[in-house]
Amino acid sequence: MPELLTIEQLSAGYGEAVVLNAISLALAERQSLALLGRNGMGKTTTIRTLMGLLPACGGSADFEGLSLIGLPPYRIGLDGRDITLLRPDQRAHAGIGWVPQERNIFKSLTVEENLTAVARPGPWTVERIYELFPRLSERRRNLGNQLSGGEQQMLAVGRALILNPRLMLLDEPLEGLAPILVEELLLALRRIIRDEGMSAILVEQNAQKVLGVTDRVAIIERGAVVYEGASADLAADRAVLESYLGVTAAGSRRKGRR
Repeated sequence: MPELLTIEQLSAGYGEAVVLNAISLALAERQSLALLGRNGMGKTTTIRTLMGLLPACGGSADFEGLSLIGLPPYRIGLDGRDITLLRPDQRAHAGIGWVPQERNIFKSLTVEENLTAVARPGPWTVERIYELFPRLSERRRNLGNQLSGGEQQMLAVGRALILNPRLMLLDEPLEGLAPILVEELLLALRRIIRDEGMSAILVEQNAQKVLGVTDRVAIIERGAVVYEGASADLAADRAVLESYLGVTAAGSRRKGRR
């Protein structure tokens, strides 16, 4: 399959703290990637940099006063187009949909207004979003601040989908949800990714949940990619799960490891 997303030698961070250290990843058309790692290792930084919300750096670039001379040139490509220097809004128009941890819905607008305000032509319409998330159809006239946390997350996913993107970035979409809502959202993500063939990168703390949805997986440790492979292979490899993620044979994290 042709590559949809290419990340080459990407470094990024906050102020003088460099969090990502020259990482490289690629994602094929209709392929999905689980991006895993312990807290603070660079997962959200990767997503925010791909969206253009954090400055990337490489080569001889000067990053917030920190000299990075010696790093190789960096590049972010989407469907053969170099998007390295594009603004966040330009990246959205280029085909990236983003579901942030904060959800970023318009809380003063109704569910339907949230969707129609950002809709772009394509197969994902308001009606299809309602079919995917019946709860949103039932709450279509409710304001964003009248929704539960799970309903807000569904709306955030719907807002990203209705942009009809080529690639979706989801930053911990299951965080803080009740178990029944986690399963409901996982079913929707499985349909979006598996059945509809949406290319996606999922950042998530619960490795076992997202490994069953995605094709491939990458683990970030201290800003570097330390493992890449098929999701099914990692799900069966308890030693690697324990080593990098602190996941025991029972599927939970070891005490004291976050």
